[in-house]
Amino acid sequence: MNIPIDQERLARTFVQLCEIDSPSRREKGVSDYLIRTFHDLEAASIEEDTSAEQTGSDCGNLIISIPGNKPDLETIFFACHMDVVEPGCGVKVVRTGDIFTSRDDTVLGSDDKSGIAALIELIRILRENKIDHGPIELLFTTCEEIGLLGAKALDCTKMTASFGYALDSTGIDRIITGAPAANKLQIEVHGIAAHAGLHPEQGISALCLTASAIANLRLGRLDEESTANFGLIHGGVATNIIPDHITLEGEVRSHSLQKLAAHTEKIKRTFQQVIECWPLPPGKRDEDETPAQERATLGNPIPAALTPAPSVEINVQLEYPAMRLELSDPVLARVNQAGLNLGRNLEFQIAGGGSDANILNSFGLPTAIIATGMDKVHTTDECLDLKDLIRLTELLFAIVVA
Repeated sequence: MNIPIDQERLARTFVQLCEIDSPSRREKGVSDYLIRTFHDLEAASIEEDTSAEQTGSDCGNLIISIPGNKPDLETIFFACHMDVVEPGCGVKVVRTGDIFTSRDDTVLGSDDKSGIAALIELIRILRENKIDHGPIELLFTTCEEIGLLGAKALDCTKMTASFGYALDSTGIDRIITGAPAANKLQIEVHGIAAHAGLHPEQGISALCLTASAIANLRLGRLDEESTANFGLIHGGVATNIIPDHITLEGEVRSHSLQKLAAHTEKIKRTFQQVIECWPLPPGKRDEDETPAQERATLGNPIPAALTPAPSVEINVQLEYPAMRLELSDPVLARVNQAGLNLGRNLEFQIAGGGSDANILNSFGLPTAIIATGMDKVHTTDECLDLKDLIRLTELLFAIVVA
């Protein structure tokens, strides 16, 4: 299959995109670039939705319609996100041969601007060479990196395609067919403040409570389908004050909804048990030594000074649902055929990360994830090989003309 990719133009487009600031909620620079670019490429329609009202971004998602010269063929879509993680402002791209990296202390932004650059080159070569293809929709979302917010706020009725592909994963010639669901956890642990030097016995450290609960939990890889992690912890006022409030944020992921629920419940139960069993300091019981919480069950009023402590509040939210595609599904059959037409053996894999594809699948839009060649993402060592970007563009072309 002869695919007339302008390799240096593709490289220039990628560099231009990376050097436009677009941290989450500040994607307007990339959005404006895409609107100008696809206007010049004679898109049938370019629509910015109203998702910014929900996401807080300075722009909405973009839905761009590319007419085909075979309108009887089914419409397919490709999706990328416009935002990058921090530090992602002031990016200066360094090219060494075919390898792109960033100068100084920023990410490169190949997550997800590699996918965007490939889509722009795809449409350019379709237009310039008058290549037969069906209708194409392009979806560019905001705020993917901070919870898939743009995709969650998308009005999916604006999409006309029956299935599509999200360009957003490491590696190359790799297709993600499944990804886990995730619960987001926020845990507020309350202890009792006291002077750490004068009266430490009068306090209960919320940090100690939190540490005890975590020590009784299994984190990391829980089983072949599940993981758990706590990544953020906040609290404390000063080194001489026993902390009375700790906030902990984490997640549980699983490909099994039953396991997701079970692992989440175990975390909740462990924190609650630690709190319930922790001994109260002197002066926190009434005159007959009956625990205040027990007195409450007897219907007796509890003086404010005897209010049970410590306590815990646990908030669980579904961050994103699971996705799972079968090899017989049209979305996978088409990309598999495209790979065969190119003489490639694509890898079909189950992954452990979440992306816009999880949300799009939940909307009833079957969406496979295509790797773009990005490497070492979310670090200042992020890089991309132009040869991989070319291979990605070739695969997209083969999908469109399959």
